[in-house]
Amino acid sequence: MDVTLSLTSIVAMFLTLLVLAALPSASVLAVSARSVSSGLIHGILTAAGVVAGDIIFILLAIGGLAMLVEATGDLFVFVKYFACGYLIWLGVKLWRTRAKPRTVEGTRDASLFSSFLAGLLITLADQKAVFFYLGFFPAFFDLDAATPLDIAIAIWVAVLTVGGTKIAYAIAASRAGLYFSPKLGVLLNKIAGSLMIGAAVLMLFLR
Repeated sequence: MDVTLSLTSIVAMFLTLLVLAALPSASVLAVSARSVSSGLIHGILTAAGVVAGDIIFILLAIGGLAMLVEATGDLFVFVKYFACGYLIWLGVKLWRTRAKPRTVEGTRDASLFSSFLAGLLITLADQKAVFFYLGFFPAFFDLDAATPLDIAIAIWVAVLTVGGTKIAYAIAASRAGLYFSPKLGVLLNKIAGSLMIGAAVLMLFLR
């Protein structure tokens, strides 16, 4: 199978996405908050949702469907407000939840799907992401001449950089709250809830 990407281009793409993924953002806040409040697996699933949204936008960009995204701008506005409302609801729920001690093996009761959905919606709510990828990838390869292997490599680079960075944040946040007393747990829940609400505010006003 042919590939047009050079090793230099792949490395440059990897390093660039790695730096961008490590920057503080709404997705970092959401991943950290979910990991602190419900455990590492929830932080990882939130990160997986973020990556899934990125993959969708990468396919749209490489597939030349950016104009479709622009034409359906109203739909993406709806998704954005729905995502913000969902994050705020999660934040308020955390504020009202009484913490229970947990260990490395255990996590408090929370929906695994809701963690994945939170990450996915954060990415899908940002319609500018597809235009970012549309402008980003031409610096490394010709979109019109992209082969299936090129596309697969681009997706794997995004998975490794975006996913790896978010999971690192999830691990760090989880280790910060692996053991805590009920009293401290209440405080951590409030901090996590505030992070969720803060992520929603970032999506509303800074994107």
